[in-house]
Amino acid sequence: MHIIDYIIFVVYMVAMLGVGFYFYKKNTSSEDFYVSGRNMSSWHIGLSVVATDVGGGFSIGLGGLGFTMGISGSWMLFTGLIGAWLSAVFLIPKVSKLGHQYKFFTFPQIFNHFYNGKVALLAGIISAIGYVGFTSSQVLAGAKLASATIDGLDLQWALIVMGAIAVIYTAVGGLKAVIYTDTIQWIILIAGLVFIGIPIAYNAVGGYEVIKATLAPEYLSLTNVSWHQILNWSVTIIPIWFIGMTLYQRIYACKDEKEAKKAWFVAGLFEWPIMAFMGVILGMLAKVAATQGMFEGITDVASMDSEMGLPILLSTILPVGLMGLMLSSYFSAILSTADSCLMAASGNIVTDIISKFYKKELTQKKLLRLSQIVTLSVGGFAILLASQMQNVLELMLYSYAFMVSGLFVPVLGALFWHKSNPVAAFWSMLLGGSTTIGLILSNNKLPLNYSLPEHLDANIFGICVSLITFILLSNYHYKKSTNGI
Repeated sequence: MHIIDYIIFVVYMVAMLGVGFYFYKKNTSSEDFYVSGRNMSSWHIGLSVVATDVGGGFSIGLGGLGFTMGISGSWMLFTGLIGAWLSAVFLIPKVSKLGHQYKFFTFPQIFNHFYNGKVALLAGIISAIGYVGFTSSQVLAGAKLASATIDGLDLQWALIVMGAIAVIYTAVGGLKAVIYTDTIQWIILIAGLVFIGIPIAYNAVGGYEVIKATLAPEYLSLTNVSWHQILNWSVTIIPIWFIGMTLYQRIYACKDEKEAKKAWFVAGLFEWPIMAFMGVILGMLAKVAATQGMFEGITDVASMDSEMGLPILLSTILPVGLMGLMLSSYFSAILSTADSCLMAASGNIVTDIISKFYKKELTQKKLLRLSQIVTLSVGGFAILLASQMQNVLELMLYSYAFMVSGLFVPVLGALFWHKSNPVAAFWSMLLGGSTTIGLILSNNKLPLNYSLPEHLDANIFGICVSLITFILLSNYHYKKSTNGI
């Protein structure tokens, strides 16, 4: 990159840190830190939600899908639109009222309200583990982008630098800093893709006729996807809208139910079709460029990391100045998700885990400092975890699957089924999450040499185990209580 690009990029990063330190002085309590004082508007929240959900991992991951399967990869985010709108209709009316009435900070506090403290503690542990993994995926996405576009920058150093920036401004600024930076970052990303990335990449590869001649016909078809792939995406992504800690924090942060529902409808439309098609189209253009031999040092397109196609494309085609702007756009997406996931993990650990074992009641000032220290610590661990992983989308979906298979069934039961029982919730969470992780490890990591039926995701089996366990135990305890046994 040219010195001008470096200056643009550094100015952007300093500005993000500046927002964090600005709100550092504004935060006076843990309520300010975790739920922005509960007075945010729908547009700020809506843009923050979609920036968090799509973010860097899906931006880089969507580029990888476009590189390998074409525009059909956009169906992954269609499941995000479905999840957003379903949760707006069914979840928000119940959760918004409870959040404001009982001053909730986190998702597991819903479990403490409907079940008991033991169930809430397990939910907090599952959610924290999942969001630490998700934070790591975003740091890895940023490091991949940085190492591909900045000459001489090693991937491990990129992890440290990118991770440190996200961790610092999140730890000092809290959720309000996260939401405002998300809004800025999302606007920058959309502008960068619409006015810089896609037009220049399209012209650089030679236009539509060249694209059509270079790519296989299925790349330009919306049917180049199997039924089991759509099912796998659906059961992993749709439920996250019902159990995502980042989403509950934003429901609590909204002024009221009406603002929250409006924010969710806005987020759904931005996810699909807007961001979905932008991401996969850029991935497809990267595939065309790689096939044409435009990437220096890459001769075997089939063996290259598909998620690196997009960053390499940007570093290859963008002129001085625009490279810095486009790089800032993609880091906007990455940081907008990393900061939210870090806030979620920190909230779970402080509110749902540490507070369960800490006997003394903390003052608001001490609780705020504890929250900031935990956020810094969790961020450091996430950076370490990212250094051990290679694939962004894989790490994201593993984290999603672990949370969904453990938490989805019990939260639906708590909100919509009067027979729900704490014992059933506890064991369905434990067995559902364990089943998914066990299948993932045995299928991908251990030398057992087998694959799941019909290429189905392990998460499907985890949810089924959770559902069966929940129904059987809930019915058993309900009959036991009504019969006076």
